[in-house]
Amino acid sequence: MILQADVATILLNGLQQGAIYALLGIGLTIILGTMEFLNLAHGALYLVGSYTGLLVFREVSLTTGLLHSFGITTLGVDGGFLAALVVVPIVGFVVGLGMEKFVAEPFYDRPETDQLLVTFGLALIAEELVRNVIGGNTFQSITPQQVFGVNIAQPVDLPIIGLYPSWRLFIVGIAAVVILVTFIIVERTDFGLVVQAGTHDSEMVRLLGIKINRSYSLVFALGAALAAFAGLIGASIQTVSPQVGTERALVPAFLTIVVGGAGSVRGAIAGGMVLGLIVAAMTQTYSQWAQIVLYLFVALMLIVRPEGIFGSTGVSE
Repeated sequence: MILQADVATILLNGLQQGAIYALLGIGLTIILGTMEFLNLAHGALYLVGSYTGLLVFREVSLTTGLLHSFGITTLGVDGGFLAALVVVPIVGFVVGLGMEKFVAEPFYDRPETDQLLVTFGLALIAEELVRNVIGGNTFQSITPQQVFGVNIAQPVDLPIIGLYPSWRLFIVGIAAVVILVTFIIVERTDFGLVVQAGTHDSEMVRLLGIKINRSYSLVFALGAALAAFAGLIGASIQTVSPQVGTERALVPAFLTIVVGGAGSVRGAIAGGMVLGLIVAAMTQTYSQWAQIVLYLFVALMLIVRPEGIFGSTGVSE
């Protein structure tokens, strides 16, 4: 029998997991919906965010890898969680600009299979670089202790639920703010309008004198920053290892936009939350069935509503 406290806990855990899926989904869907570019390296950006956040947050001990062979036994700056919150999106944005310029742009007019191959290859390269340079060790998750002078390491006593880690509530709140700001940027600003217009008729946008390619670069970088930020959020509740990008990010990102609707920011948010709640509910009750039920739900969605919850073909819908 599932008690009220269990339901409330599932909802909170589902919001946290759903926020990660939503951040991944938004980043992927604005790239796919705007540029029609299939980016299988999205998981690599999650990997970058996880390791950047880890190394900014604290020092870690190295026991394997190239750096260790050179005599480097510790790595990281021990800057705390707030520093990671600032640094990770910036790193993701810069990496995204580089990816768009040197990887995505040469393949815009190439077949989708070429895009899939080059981006999946990039993801594998990123994973192997981390494994060989930093090592294949699994590092403990990031748990923020203090933010703005407030101790968030202690649990908070919530109605019905009882004691619940306050830092998890902080993570959910930060993720919600980032999702809301991204939604406003894409849906309510001039930049977002240019992106939406470019999705439907890029040639007309160019004829109006707008440099749509510059907007495309910013869209790609924004999507990369969101994926990196999702990696930081993920590192706060899960361990960090070289395979986090392919195992925890790539497939969930695509599942999110399948459920929510490709090209829709609203859909990415809704899809992420739905999947997050499913994973949280199954983990709380029948953990061994969590992945099975998740894929069964997505398969059912493809049968019943293949266009997704907010089925759309562009960012504007």
